[in-house]
Amino acid sequence: MKTRSPQSLLEFQRMFPSELECIAYLETIRWPNGFTCPICGISDTAQRIATRPRMLRCRHCRRDTALTAGTVMHATRTPLQAWFLTAYLVTTQTPGISATQLQRQLGLSRYESAFQMLHKLRAGMVRPDRDRIGADWPVEVDEALIGGRTRGEGRGIHHKELVVGALEVRTRSADNKKKTRASLYAGRLRLCHVADRAAETLTGFVSDNVRKGAVVRTDGWDSYNTLTQQGYMHDPMVLEGDPERMDAHLPMIHITFSNLKTWLQGTHHSVGKQHLQAYLDEFVFRYNRRFYPMTGFASILGIGTGVSAPTYQELYGGAWDHHVRSAGS
Repeated sequence: MKTRSPQSLLEFQRMFPSELECIAYLETIRWPNGFTCPICGISDTAQRIATRPRMLRCRHCRRDTALTAGTVMHATRTPLQAWFLTAYLVTTQTPGISATQLQRQLGLSRYESAFQMLHKLRAGMVRPDRDRIGADWPVEVDEALIGGRTRGEGRGIHHKELVVGALEVRTRSADNKKKTRASLYAGRLRLCHVADRAAETLTGFVSDNVRKGAVVRTDGWDSYNTLTQQGYMHDPMVLEGDPERMDAHLPMIHITFSNLKTWLQGTHHSVGKQHLQAYLDEFVFRYNRRFYPMTGFASILGIGTGVSAPTYQELYGGAWDHHVRSAGS
């Protein structure tokens, strides 16, 4: 059964006026064909516990299952209405929402609570079973430096972070053989925070995210030279900083990088190295759903029911690795 997504804020308010509606909606997402006990595996109507509305009891093995167990909201004490509103705002608004703005909107006393909620939802923005892009379209691959300027430390020194991206380039009509600039548009996107531009790093990213046999367009950087041997139709071009060549060979990925930088600076102002991949995942999630943004609400809750999310200690202690779930969406 397909889960309906609210198409406006007013509809969201009508759909979720209380905790009970949120509970029913989340239960439908978790068990679209009816409750199945994770303990004994039997499908049957669950027994309700009036004093514990988030708990479902199996009529066969008599074991209790928490509605939020095994989701990004695992063991949360925050009302589901707050989680749902956060999911709606972060998925349907083009610029998303910062932790400071969320803290204000939800009336939270601590910034850390809003920060953790957003990162838990970001963990639910990556589909564990995602597929590789480029099955039917050429893919542009390039790198960009993310971060602010560094002053007073010498020429050529910076503390920017390296991000590699892969972007499908599609045409608006399968019958359009001219493929003019006006007929092109960006398809699905993948982004990854990487440590360097070594061949193993960049070709490894391509292998993880782009389907074998796809046309892969890159600049003339030597690290991409083995892509043909790895089963790709490699189309390199030495750009030499020429904007006309760049615009002709890689017309989409640089625009996307520019949009990414604008979003990071405009909404979040500053993003640390430790959590950069999580913000890239959020950008990819909304970017790949930009033509139908209202479906993102149900998607994030659906994806989030099958993944784990960082605890407070993992998030602030640095034990959580965002790269584990940076596969795309």
